[in-house]
Amino acid sequence: MTSDASSRPALDRADIRSILIGVMLAMFLSALDQTIIATALPTIGGELRDNHHLPWIVTIYLLTSTAVTPLYGKLADIKGRRVTLLIALGLFILGSVASAAAEPIAGLLIKMGMVSGELSVGMLVLIIARGIQGVGGGGLISVAQTIIGDMIPPSERARYQAYFAIVFASSSLLGPVLGGFLASKLHWSVIFWINVPLGAVAFFIVNNRLKKLPRHDRPHSLDVIGAVLMMAATILLLLALNWGGTRYAWTATPILTIFAASFVCWVLFALRLIKADEPLIPPEILKNQVVRTGVLAAGFGVGTYIGMSIYLPIYFQAARGLSASESGLAMIPMMFGSVCCAQITGRFLPRITHYKRLSLGGLTIAVIGSSALAFLADHMSFTMVEITLALLSAGLGSLFPTSMVTVQNAVPLHQLGTATAAANFFRSLGGALVVALFGAIVIGSAHASGALDNLASIAPDDLVALVRAYTYVFATAAIGFALSLLILFQMKEIPLRGRVEVAASQGE
Repeated sequence: MTSDASSRPALDRADIRSILIGVMLAMFLSALDQTIIATALPTIGGELRDNHHLPWIVTIYLLTSTAVTPLYGKLADIKGRRVTLLIALGLFILGSVASAAAEPIAGLLIKMGMVSGELSVGMLVLIIARGIQGVGGGGLISVAQTIIGDMIPPSERARYQAYFAIVFASSSLLGPVLGGFLASKLHWSVIFWINVPLGAVAFFIVNNRLKKLPRHDRPHSLDVIGAVLMMAATILLLLALNWGGTRYAWTATPILTIFAASFVCWVLFALRLIKADEPLIPPEILKNQVVRTGVLAAGFGVGTYIGMSIYLPIYFQAARGLSASESGLAMIPMMFGSVCCAQITGRFLPRITHYKRLSLGGLTIAVIGSSALAFLADHMSFTMVEITLALLSAGLGSLFPTSMVTVQNAVPLHQLGTATAAANFFRSLGGALVVALFGAIVIGSAHASGALDNLASIAPDDLVALVRAYTYVFATAAIGFALSLLILFQMKEIPLRGRVEVAASQGE
């Protein structure tokens, strides 16, 4: 539906600031719930008396949030950013409440005779609730970034994209500490209850302020068949990557069957993109050289960074003898480096004609740093390892704002949501692939996935093999960064749009 631009008041600085706070809070909630649960898992497993299915509390959130990301991008282009973000927030809050109340809900179901009185009912309810939470969380990040794309011209957008790096870094550092504290000092359900007031604040802000946000969308239809195929393909792929090398051998029949099913769904999805009247991801977006290279560069670079952030704490504990809490503190230089460089890049990006050079230089540093760790980590002091990680992450931090801004700058405003969601989707998918690859290397070296649950009791020979495995982890990281560098090198540099009208000719 369209309206005259004059019927919509223009955004002033106060509006932009309020919207920025609201969308950053929404992003923080989604990012925090990927990390806050980790340190609370043992407590949750003990109270629900089900440790066997604990990994699914994390896995189901990853599966659902990644799978629905492109769907939210299309919905944002069809229904508008405000409505789509409110739907995502509503689902996220609903999933949070259901997660927090998993035990009472399980008790009620048992009392009503709807399920048996087995001890794992509470865990089943929590897993389902986390899935709902992931469906909401998958839209918070991509729609929030799309909203920034609507408000801020590309020439200034990198500075705001850098703020998002702070959100992810702070959630990565705060999440494990806060989750462990709340689970041990209060109750594990509190880690979900805190989402309710924070989500309500974000809901109130975006509901009021985003009514002024200009609309650049055009009449669209949602390709339901394509959406189902894409989500099925993604869920099957991530399921195989999650189970492979841990629950089943990589060559086991169940894993090969799931991979085959995922491949068939991806082929059908590709055919649907070609034949559908209005596909979920328009082919012209995928054919866009800037979008294609920007998305792939971010997928390899940021995906590798995600994998390192997950498996480095194990390295610190196994190779450097740190405790679990100390290994978390040892991650601070890496997080700090990426945030600082993202901020610096965001400031300079609009002022430089050949803006791609910032990220090319940063990725070169990341390749050198990870290569140095692969060959020299055993001979480095702890301080040198920390310095190397800080430099490595600082170099990678330049990729965060550059990749997103260039992708958004290369598409028409009415396709901004779809392009942004596609970038986030492939970045998440890249992270899942790298995490699975690192997991295969690390877990395979310990000969048993259970060995990683308690490094203090691991056999000496397995501990030596585990430490040596990180040579391959760091070498694989260097390859991931190098691929990102090579792909980004091929990306065309399109001048950043310097100014967009705040009031659009097409409105809500």
